[in-house]
Amino acid sequence: MTPGATIDAAFAGRLGGFDLDVAFTAPATGITAVFGQSGCGKTSVLRCVAGLTRLPGRLRVGGNVWQDDYSGMFLKPYRRPVGYVFQEASLFPHLSVRGNLTYGARRTTNGGANGLVFDDVVELLGIGPLLDRAPDALSGGERQRVAIGRALLARPSLLLMDEPLAALDRFAKEEILPYLEALQDTLALPVLYVSHDMSEVARLASHMIVLNKGRKVAEGEVGGVLERLDLHPATGRFEAGVIVSARVVNHDDDLKITHASLYGQPIDIPLVDAGPDHEIRLRIRARDVSLATERPKGISIRNVIAGTVAEINEEKNTAYAETLVDIGGARIRARITRASVRDLSLTPGSRVYALIKAITFDRRAYAGELR
Repeated sequence: MTPGATIDAAFAGRLGGFDLDVAFTAPATGITAVFGQSGCGKTSVLRCVAGLTRLPGRLRVGGNVWQDDYSGMFLKPYRRPVGYVFQEASLFPHLSVRGNLTYGARRTTNGGANGLVFDDVVELLGIGPLLDRAPDALSGGERQRVAIGRALLARPSLLLMDEPLAALDRFAKEEILPYLEALQDTLALPVLYVSHDMSEVARLASHMIVLNKGRKVAEGEVGGVLERLDLHPATGRFEAGVIVSARVVNHDDDLKITHASLYGQPIDIPLVDAGPDHEIRLRIRARDVSLATERPKGISIRNVIAGTVAEINEEKNTAYAETLVDIGGARIRARITRASVRDLSLTPGSRVYALIKAITFDRRAYAGELR
């Protein structure tokens, strides 16, 4: 199996009282998020890819066919070079961290994607100091790092991650997220990452598949999918937003502010660890953006971004409207009221200013250095 293999999959069938009908193509490298609300079929898709659940369909990973119901081909789960990380770490309690890691390495029948060896994985995940500990002596974030290490040492050609942060508190999530980012930067293999948390998707994924009630409703590059105003039933209104890239200009260490350029317009965010001229990804939530038809004066909001209304989607039977503002090189979403659309006489083509508080760019909104 060649590492970095494109995934071409399609599954359709009934699971109990639930119908799944999904087809998608995932890139050969990087993290593809399988996103949607609880109960939409995300985990079922992963189980079908792993061979743990069998539904009619097809699955090709690179040049290798794992399932093809037309020819009767179905590769058994133990023959699929897959690393699987579950919500719970599920480490062997009678083995040390080292024992858990080497157990995965001993059982592999793979030729070995990525050529990762024990020391590589330990360094990548920062688990060297943990090797002699028992699993019950680890924090939640540490256990998940070990579980990821065990999956990698099975030398998979495809890594499946089923909401690996769902059981962790906010502090544990912040601890483990940099290591997950490092996976994308380091490993030349595809990762399918199930999540219902938009902040995780924005920070980690480059490609995404959106599911709703067992069906795929969107697929593509993360930034493009998040710009779509028609997906809020599947993506949720509260965390709807976009990802944009900005270039670091300089830092004010005294005021703890980073000055950046957003397609030629200045934008301030809380201090980030990235040098001048570095490109960073910023997640801007629609609910954090207000609109004005004139440039305001005498306000505390640091970021006033000029743009043009590209699209307005007024939600029937609600007070709200979703707007998409073209800022010249990127688009920003703003969630406002339908009354504001009327009062400001907004239509596609209207010149507006998007107002964004600098404090909205917390760690969940700063999506990391552009890869």
